[in-house]
Amino acid sequence: MSLRKRNVNKLEEEVSTIADTLVHPENHVQLDEKNKKKQDFVVRAFWTIVMFLFFVGVICAGHMWTVTLIFICQVLVFKECIAVTSKPSKEKNLRLTKSLNWYFLFTTIYYLDGESFIKNLNHLIFTNQFLTPLATHHRFISYWLYIFGLVFFVATLQKGHLRFQFAQLCITHMVLLLTVFQAHLIINNIFNGMIWFLMPVLMVITNDIFAYLCGITFGKTQLIAISPKKTVEGFVGAWIFTSLAGLLLAKVLSAYDYMICPVTDLEVNVFSHLTCEKNPIFLPQDYRIPPVIAEFIGAEVLTMKPIYFHSLNLASFASLIAPFGGFFASGLKRTFEVKDFGHSIPGHGGITDRIDCQFLMGSFAYLYYETFLSTNRFQVGSLLQQIVTNLEPKDIVLLVNKLALYLYNIGYIDEEKYIKLVELF
Repeated sequence: MSLRKRNVNKLEEEVSTIADTLVHPENHVQLDEKNKKKQDFVVRAFWTIVMFLFFVGVICAGHMWTVTLIFICQVLVFKECIAVTSKPSKEKNLRLTKSLNWYFLFTTIYYLDGESFIKNLNHLIFTNQFLTPLATHHRFISYWLYIFGLVFFVATLQKGHLRFQFAQLCITHMVLLLTVFQAHLIINNIFNGMIWFLMPVLMVITNDIFAYLCGITFGKTQLIAISPKKTVEGFVGAWIFTSLAGLLLAKVLSAYDYMICPVTDLEVNVFSHLTCEKNPIFLPQDYRIPPVIAEFIGAEVLTMKPIYFHSLNLASFASLIAPFGGFFASGLKRTFEVKDFGHSIPGHGGITDRIDCQFLMGSFAYLYYETFLSTNRFQVGSLLQQIVTNLEPKDIVLLVNKLALYLYNIGYIDEEKYIKLVELF
């Protein structure tokens, strides 16, 4: 009897639930939406932690793995951006359009990133019998690779689809400019020192977090029509917190040689004893305080690292300009009526949805470093490339002998070593 009674009660509850759903469907819709939002939040939070731990692991693994991560990201972003516009090509049965897109991608990567490797890893490349001719004629090879792609494009043109095919070619080059070119500059940041890659990345992440928090807390005024949820209050609040985070990041990261030293060996990692002559911006310097302020605070000199000032400039760009990379991506998604660029990251959408602001930030960090902070304007790599490209072997031997004589004259090497060098060549 008790079992039958329980079954009857259960049946009555189900009937009551069904009846309530029919009478008040809005209550159950709200409940389903709440459960869905809760589930989405859990999934998003879990994968955020996974991505953070993975990113930390890559940074600690070394520069080679960090560069590899940039390679993967630029390929995936290109894939997602092209996929948004590739559906019409399938409908028009233009099968070679996709192959041509990938060809231009890897041709551009070969040209741009090849330049970075030749410049920063010349001691490895020009001592390799296979890589030396590729590096010596790098630009000539890159040119012919591109010309072959252009010829292939013209050969595949079809009547009735010319406007669409030329539009696709323009879109492909635009995506290459916005992804591969800027990713190439980010790779240069890694070679210049891990701090110039990590600090801009963390600034953008910080700005994104506090723009959301300040927006839901104080947000009232809409910032931009293309992104209705973005508010002026969130925009300004994120600027303040990102600036504070920039000072903290500058203090923490500049304390480690692994972060600030330029790298010419991709095999180094966080456990390597990497040392270098520090850029002056990482060394404490004295700044004279204006007399009016000095009298008020009771100090005439302020001692601090110049990196703090530069971190504020980077933080300002991350807060005021870099978000427009995200707005641009939002406009692109609305144009093609898609919610996300992909579904490769559960709860976050595609790779592009997560790093749309990072490309703009990374390119600015590179130009800022090269313009205001670099202390090595004339690099050995570029000189070596010019020597190998323009001199005959006999001229290189003559140059080596002249350099040996110079080192002997200034007392850098003794007579015995000088004679051995001369005899060797």
